[in-house]
Amino acid sequence: MRIIGMDHVQLAMPVNGEAAARAFYDGLLGLREVAKPAQLISRGGCWFQAGTVKVHLGVDPNFIPAGKAHPAFVVDDLALLQQKLEAAGITLSDEAPLDGIERRFVHDPFGNRIELMQYR
Repeated sequence: MRIIGMDHVQLAMPVNGEAAARAFYDGLLGLREVAKPAQLISRGGCWFQAGTVKVHLGVDPNFIPAGKAHPAFVVDDLALLQQKLEAAGITLSDEAPLDGIERRFVHDPFGNRIELMQYR
């Protein structure tokens, strides 16, 4: 038995956070919203996807942001994405490159930590 892939990453968000999630994940990061299965719609939240990258935002009534744990998204133009995020008032933190990888950290509207990476 072995793990052969990853289907999605789930992050939590507070109740009624869908509009803010759409603005950040779809509007700024470019992950397009995809329909949730009918049997899960009543739970709230929203799902996003770009290619094989899938992010599910689930509602947690006792929400606490993920301050250390995080997904890391590989992007094709980190400088351009950084400009877009900063123009929207989003603060990014510079991080030391890792063996040919430029990277920045950002927080979603709920305080969840997100890493953005570009291979050089």
